[in-house]
Amino acid sequence: PPSMSITGDQSLLKQINRMALVRAVRQQAGLSRADLAKLTGLTRSTVSLLCQELIDEGWFIETEIQATGALGRRPTPLAIDPARLALVGADLGLDGLHVVATSLDGELITTRSETTFGNDPAMLLEGLARMLIDVVRELKNRGRGVLGIGVGLPGGVDEAAGMLKFAPKLGWREIAARESLARALDSAGMGDLAIHVHNEADVAALGEFEFGEGEVPEPLIYLSLGVGVGAGIVAGDRLFVGANGFAGEVGHTVLKVDGPRCSCGRHGCAEAFIGLNAISAKIAPGLSLAAIRTQLDFGDERALAVVGEAGRALGVLIQNLW
Repeated sequence: PPSMSITGDQSLLKQINRMALVRAVRQQAGLSRADLAKLTGLTRSTVSLLCQELIDEGWFIETEIQATGALGRRPTPLAIDPARLALVGADLGLDGLHVVATSLDGELITTRSETTFGNDPAMLLEGLARMLIDVVRELKNRGRGVLGIGVGLPGGVDEAAGMLKFAPKLGWREIAARESLARALDSAGMGDLAIHVHNEADVAALGEFEFGEGEVPEPLIYLSLGVGVGAGIVAGDRLFVGANGFAGEVGHTVLKVDGPRCSCGRHGCAEAFIGLNAISAKIAPGLSLAAIRTQLDFGDERALAVVGEAGRALGVLIQNLW
């Protein structure tokens, strides 16, 4: 019915307006309600109403009023409250499981990491859920409200469906990651928490865009270089995910036709030149990043030549992206 549509639109509009205020205050602490009305174009009454909600919920805190020497009532500066709410982030990576909790201004509150063995998605997601439950409990014991959980996954992710579509390095396809985590959290009495899943480079790009020093220009391309090579793209003030979440899979763009074989089965992909496994295989198979760094520091000619070649390939990839 039309009335339901209107109600839904109003609810969405309110959320958009609230987040516009939060972002404005995070970018410039000390803004008053009047300042926010000018910046956002919202009416003063709407700004006052939304700001009071955000103060009550733990997003904003009113700070000391600065003496200006002006007559009349002075505007009250607002700032992000770092003490009452928390965000939880998780990474199911090729090197293990990682969970972090941050305040609204991006400061770390607590972290957890576990090395993983094996390649069973059900077991890895079960381990990640256990870590998430532990962190959420700790936050609640500290008196913090938890806004939600964001999870980075290695591969193409359909965020709307909560599905890991394909992870080339792990050989996973169609893994219902969000459903699995939600089920575990629900059984622990945490079923009210929103869970968002994205490609790991996409969430890294979002983190840089939202919490980077100063105002981050866009379009922003965040390159993620490790065992795999990926990118997260922010354009038009939003994450660019592409069809089925595969935008940013730049590790599988071809730098050289008939080049070395890649983990995806094709030849000449960027990952086959720049990925950690590709680099270490040319120096000595199985070398860690730290071991390669040590060889470079000692001036090992083989390591310098291989990393130099990878650097040139990275330069070509960056130029292509640009």
